[in-house]
Amino acid sequence: MRPARRRERTLSMTKPKTAEDLIEDFELLDNWEDRYRFVIELGRSLPDLPEELRTEANKVQGCASQVWLVGARRDTADGPVLDYRGDSDAHIVRGLVAVLLTVLSGHTAKEILETDALAVFRRIGLEGHLTPQRSNGLRSMVERIRADARAALATA
Repeated sequence: MRPARRRERTLSMTKPKTAEDLIEDFELLDNWEDRYRFVIELGRSLPDLPEELRTEANKVQGCASQVWLVGARRDTADGPVLDYRGDSDAHIVRGLVAVLLTVLSGHTAKEILETDALAVFRRIGLEGHLTPQRSNGLRSMVERIRADARAALATA
């Protein structure tokens, strides 16, 4: 009798599509340096944000680096869905934006409000390795998206 074959898990070569894909990819990385490099690679996968969208209105307040989040609302039978684009002038922060958008963008406003995005960052081992400034910036990004979700639900 042959032993059961174990399926090898490999790091996704494409941007993770869901929070669960993201968590699985990070579980394959053993140390902080590898995770740090992966975050930067995720940031590189973000499409460039056009200069005309890098406005004060799209800038996230409370971030040490410059961060822009641009949301678009789609009304569906399940409620408003919020899609985001984002960018930063810092490589690691751009990666954090990519992680955050993987977790929250493309979901209904209700789902966004029910999701603990910071718990995902803890689960993938990032939150404990961020400087206090980056942690504050991350919380500002999450709160910005949550505020948009609350506003979308209020006008649904």
